Amino acid sequence: MAIRKIIEIDEELCNGCGQCIDICAEGALQLVNGKAKLVRDLFCDGLGACLGDCPTGALTIVEREASAFDEHAVQQHLKAGGAAAPGHEKAAHGDSPCACPGSAMRSFAREERSAATPAPLLSAQSALTHWPVQLKLVPAAAPFLRGADILICADCVPFAVPDFHAKYLEGRVVLVGCPKLDDLAFYREKLNNIMDVARPTRITVLRMEVPCCGGIAHAVLEARDESAPHLPVVIHTIGIRGASLREVSEAPLARDRRANK
Repeated sequence: MAIRKIIEIDEELCNGCGQCIDICAEGALQLVNGKAKLVRDLFCDGLGACLGDCPTGALTIVEREASAFDEHAVQQHLKAGGAAAPGHEKAAHGDSPCACPGSAMRSFAREERSAATPAPLLSAQSALTHWPVQLKLVPAAAPFLRGADILICADCVPFAVPDFHAKYLEGRVVLVGCPKLDDLAFYREKLNNIMDVARPTRITVLRMEVPCCGGIAHAVLEARDESAPHLPVVIHTIGIRGASLREVSEAPLARDRRANK
């Protein structure tokens, strides 16, 4: 034990939105009874990366007696899915009474359909296997991201592609965002964390043909080149009337190849 900097949470100010949990790369925070809680002192590095994501100012850095930050313990914690300490509720179960239901993670299997199921019902079956889907809401330590084939999708794409689930979503974990309306710097940082923690096997990007949508592909490639240079990335450009206009395979070490052009 030593006197060091560590996060402190004012429960009266905390509204349970879960934004600090999403940004904490160490998985040090969890929702308990609708409030953010520090899981264990040794998981918190005291750097305060989560402070700016708290909309109510409930988070502060204080100096107090605490266990030393343990990076090895953090890695074991993240490999276990960011499990909360004994007696704490896991936000990943989706049953924590938090203020923001979108912050609660869930994984679910597709419903089995029998051979007698009418064709219209079969064709309408969702291929989605997890919740939430917004890139801003999914924590890097989400269990469904580990070793996954990830689909990074501009949020207009599913409206343009009538067979989106069957053509692109089947067998993939989807993360959705809007490069025009959201913060691309946040996207890059979030994707860096996901690649560091989850170690995905492949990333497919779906963007629209409009120029502003190119930001989501750039964010993925920049994060990949920095955090996982051997990770294959494929980028599909979708026309506003639903046609697939082109497909580009950005092979590993794309940064080196682009620098030599």
